[in-house]
Amino acid sequence: MKNTFIVYLLVIVGFFTWRCSAEPDGYHAIHSGINWFDQNNDEVNAHGACIVEEAGKYYLFGEYKTDSANMFIGFSCYSSTDLQNWKFEKIVLPQQKDGLLGPNRIGERVKVMKCPETGEFVMYMHTDDRRYMDPHTGYATCETIDGDYEFHGALLYNGEPIRKWDMGTFKDTDGKGYLLIHHGTIYELSSDYKSATRIVTSGQEGGESPAMFKSNGVYYWLSSDLTSWERNDNFYLTANCMEGPWTNRGTFAPEGTLTWNSQCSFVLPITNKMDTLFMYMGDRWSFPKQGSAATQVWQPISLNGESMLIPEFIESWRVDFSNATWTPDKLDKRPIKEEFKTMEGNWEVLKNLKVSNQKGAIATYAFNGRQVGLNAVSNNTSGYAKVIIRNSKKDEIINTIVDFYSKYEYSSLKFLSPLMEKGNYTISIEVMGEHGVWYNKAGDVFGSQNDFIMINDLFVVDN
Repeated sequence: MKNTFIVYLLVIVGFFTWRCSAEPDGYHAIHSGINWFDQNNDEVNAHGACIVEEAGKYYLFGEYKTDSANMFIGFSCYSSTDLQNWKFEKIVLPQQKDGLLGPNRIGERVKVMKCPETGEFVMYMHTDDRRYMDPHTGYATCETIDGDYEFHGALLYNGEPIRKWDMGTFKDTDGKGYLLIHHGTIYELSSDYKSATRIVTSGQEGGESPAMFKSNGVYYWLSSDLTSWERNDNFYLTANCMEGPWTNRGTFAPEGTLTWNSQCSFVLPITNKMDTLFMYMGDRWSFPKQGSAATQVWQPISLNGESMLIPEFIESWRVDFSNATWTPDKLDKRPIKEEFKTMEGNWEVLKNLKVSNQKGAIATYAFNGRQVGLNAVSNNTSGYAKVIIRNSKKDEIINTIVDFYSKYEYSSLKFLSPLMEKGNYTISIEVMGEHGVWYNKAGDVFGSQNDFIMINDLFVVDN
């Protein structure tokens, strides 16, 4: 009887172990330029971001955006073990009652580094008023990576606040920390990372949103041009030491691709004992709907001597952590048949595209499977669409906004749901009759010229 009970217990444990291991991940790859969804099926909302590896996990920090106003709400933290599926931890630094991160203020470009001397996690950010007329570099600290960060105010250099705007950080292999400032200035940080001790270099050819990494003794300094929320051809400098001399190497993605429609934010080194893979992280901004429709562009970097390049856009790819390499991922997909769709409102068929700019026009597709995706065309007349997935009980599984805009025309994956329980679903794409448009300080207008949605095809993934 005792042996029978043990066998029975082992079967039960094995069954539940199998059930746990069989629980699906949300995604099987990194998919650039589309909305990602966390464990709650909410958009991953972390922009101007960075990633810190700690105790076998990756922690993503970013600006928690809204669709209503460009102001500081808080900095979010997500965790992952594979860089593909992200768990929302919490807002680790919320809006403060007053001061530099108080109401009606800006909080951007959040970066976190672990200080080797103290073991503390130190967070840096650009703070400002909503007219961008009161810039400061601020900092906060926490004993744990995903805990509640305490805001300490402005970062000081020679006893005075650093009154700059776009910023980034870099931690060298010797543990020294650096603050990168727009337009080509680098500050060295104190040993506790809580102040700046010297200006390492200034007046270089840097631009906005600086980022840096180091490979084989060469420093790579990335920046973007000044085009407000619009994407542009980002560029980089190289040097053999932080003091320089720095050499402008030009763009690192093919000219005219606007850095694959992104603005640089951070470079993550993915290391093992033998090698390092460097992952470019960029924002695909979507003003004014930054909270729901802005996305991330993460791409593997190719290095050759002192040259870096992202030569082609890898839509979906995976990291092999065992040897710090990457492989492209191809979705095992099948098209949704035309007889399973309904069209409401004014839609035209142009070169196999279903096209509409009529507010409220809806295309609905029924499907059976575990995952659904949408391919579409983007150009400078494209707008916003609301995308909703409902199950067989008509419960909403996903409700999000997708931005179809691009300054130049191309076709790509625009939406991919997380993996769901296999079943019957519908996906609807509704033309919102809205598009992104914004102005820089000089009053120049940017963004789309119309509200078109141009659907190419929808597909289902079964496994």
